[in-house]
Amino acid sequence: MNPRAAEGDGRFGDVPSDVYGRGASDGPGGADQPVELPDLADALVVVEDFLLGDQPSLTRLQVAERAGVSLAVAEQMWRLLGFPNQDDDSVAFTPADVEALRLAQDLTELGILGPDSQAALVRTWGRSFARLAEWQTSLLADVAVEGPDPQQRLTELAGSVLPRVEKLQSYVWRRHLASATSRMLTVDSTGSSVTQQAVCFVDIVGYTSQSKNLTERELVDWLEPFEDAATGLVVDHGGRIIKTIGDEVLFVADDAAAAADVALAMTARGADPEDRLPQVRAGLAYGEVVSRLGDVFGPTVNVAARLTSVARPGTVLVDRGAYEALSGRVGDDESAGPDDEGADSAYSFRRTRRTPVKGYSRLQPWVLRRR
Repeated sequence: MNPRAAEGDGRFGDVPSDVYGRGASDGPGGADQPVELPDLADALVVVEDFLLGDQPSLTRLQVAERAGVSLAVAEQMWRLLGFPNQDDDSVAFTPADVEALRLAQDLTELGILGPDSQAALVRTWGRSFARLAEWQTSLLADVAVEGPDPQQRLTELAGSVLPRVEKLQSYVWRRHLASATSRMLTVDSTGSSVTQQAVCFVDIVGYTSQSKNLTERELVDWLEPFEDAATGLVVDHGGRIIKTIGDEVLFVADDAAAAADVALAMTARGADPEDRLPQVRAGLAYGEVVSRLGDVFGPTVNVAARLTSVARPGTVLVDRGAYEALSGRVGDDESAGPDDEGADSAYSFRRTRRTPVKGYSRLQPWVLRRR
């Protein structure tokens, strides 16, 4: 269900700008320094036809009619997927769009998806695949323009690389589906979306000021060690990354100690001048978490985010729930004193003053350290 965009709308805008040429204000190679650049228009048409499986031959009215759904249903589906709107007389669709609408309608009629859950799921599909497609297109374009004949190279890549990528994506999806199913049945046989989990945000210190002075390539090189470290540590400790947002990663773990170990390892590496990982800070909370469509919600998530915002560089702040889970003490136990090694000898804690943050007037943090 991927309607072809109208000509000139930047459908392949993910290809680096210098593939097409530079403007007068784009620095070297501007209007006063013309540069000979390859024309990839023909190759892009070939790639598009390959991806869609056929040349566009249908209007949106014809697609809806053949799929047996109303135009309103079809338009809502395309809008949720993030596809551009088309005029009634625009021939921008293929038989694959008809089949996709039929499949979506089948899921609804089978009772698998209700109207609300269908909209949420389709919207998530659209966002996830749009980001993936942008990254993959940029990667292919970068490889194509390096050769002597970018047009031919891009066409060859489409034929040889994309089928393999498609199979690999299906494999990854099935493996994650099996893992998620196992996790749901193991943790909560009732299928409830509310579970006890550790939620942790890890944030790069000084990202805004630092990123202003970096080129696009330098910024990517700076961020990659952060994303690589987060992914490796979270997976190794049995956690799950929910999302990365530029300078920040959000992950969850069933075990508070696993999340604590990841956060402490990240801050330790960030403080090491020999390590490429930027300096980071982290906020960790433990409690009830609502899981929905691959994301997490609720007060525990909010508290973890607030803790991160007030954490000092290189430190990990934890909330009452995480403190109790890690130390074996009750958070209101004043006999523990401001510095507490806790019942678990793996960690030490320092209770700080209560902090007013958005949504919480007296949030009680503890600084977490490894003994």
